[in-house]
Amino acid sequence: MTKRGYRSMAEGLETSRRSFLKLGGAVGAGMVMGNPAAWAAKHVSKRGPAPVRPLTNIDEALAAPRGPHALPGPFPGRVAEVRDAAALAPDGTPDAAAVRAMFERGLAALTGETPGAAWRRFFTPDDVVGIKVNPVGAGLISTRLELVDAVVAWLEAGGLPRGNIVIWDRFDDMLRDAGFTPERFPGIDCAALQTMDDAAYMDPGGDQSGWLCPDGTHVSAGSFDPDAYYWVEVTGPQRDPADPEKDAAACQYLNQHVFNGEHSYFGKLLTRRLTKIINLPVVKNTGNGISVATKNLGYGAICNTGRLHQPISFEVNTEVLAFPCLREKLVLNVADGLVAQYEGGPMPNAAFTWPLAALFVATDPFALDRVCHDLLVAKRKEMGIAVNEHPIFTEYLRYGERLGLGVADPSRIDHQRV
Repeated sequence: MTKRGYRSMAEGLETSRRSFLKLGGAVGAGMVMGNPAAWAAKHVSKRGPAPVRPLTNIDEALAAPRGPHALPGPFPGRVAEVRDAAALAPDGTPDAAAVRAMFERGLAALTGETPGAAWRRFFTPDDVVGIKVNPVGAGLISTRLELVDAVVAWLEAGGLPRGNIVIWDRFDDMLRDAGFTPERFPGIDCAALQTMDDAAYMDPGGDQSGWLCPDGTHVSAGSFDPDAYYWVEVTGPQRDPADPEKDAAACQYLNQHVFNGEHSYFGKLLTRRLTKIINLPVVKNTGNGISVATKNLGYGAICNTGRLHQPISFEVNTEVLAFPCLREKLVLNVADGLVAQYEGGPMPNAAFTWPLAALFVATDPFALDRVCHDLLVAKRKEMGIAVNEHPIFTEYLRYGERLGLGVADPSRIDHQRV
């Protein structure tokens, strides 16, 4: 793959022991959504013309050959929604047996097959299967351990060795906090793409040894594949020794994002080890949009993402999923709606969670997101929250449909309620 605007993975990563300043969310919390150039040219926001969309290497992703398991998989546009109030105890604790039964019913509704036949449709005993969880909001709005148990049991029953299963996310500390540990899942690898030194992030002037190598690179730099990346002509904050505040902000960005150039590299776990991926997101909002199936991978499979929120935002979810290491390996999505969140997301906020007691099963992550988007809009209205229904918040789904990655048109979605 041609390296557009190439910058070395190590370039610009030398740093020194100096004070850190909190970014205050300025880089990573922007909610202005970018759009495909043709769409943006026809629309203006209340603040004036839509910003010029930065170039990306999406054309290179689309040029890669499509294989037999490419998105949207064997059931484009089909979403099986399973609800069972018995899946949650009054205190919100999931009932493991009920969750497993819900998962199997969802599989049956999606595929029309028994769990064993559905397994054979997606896997062989030689596969290495990565289960992508969402550990944000541990214990409140994170992927429930009981759902992961149900998926693991299905994989094992079909003949996949336990050693061929990897539970993964981007950050190691979040995995641990949410309970995804070798002690809880013996024999299964719980793997993160990177580490972030929370002490250095939260304590200006603290010891940086948790993330900084002697040569000035991030300790997780080697976990990312230099030959597989999402390129966008936007950089993160850059070092400036003449400006201590700016320099500290750039160092703190590197602590969290590993690199700060124009490349967001995919984890080697995805490109070199996993052969199939099961996506287990959580049903929650992010402003007037959602953070469910596509975002769990769009922002969870690559590094250096803080620079992407402001210029293209949700569209990252579409374009990252077009790359072969996701497009060809993502075979199943099961959205955890046991406890969902309709406001305050994507970070956890207990005031806006509710016991939905639902799972959403699909091979097509774009159809799944469309169903969940409409559900959350309805819930927000029901709770008296002002909702902006501008198409800007679902354009990334229609973009995915135009790229042949899924179905976003509600009239073409087969929403099966079990």
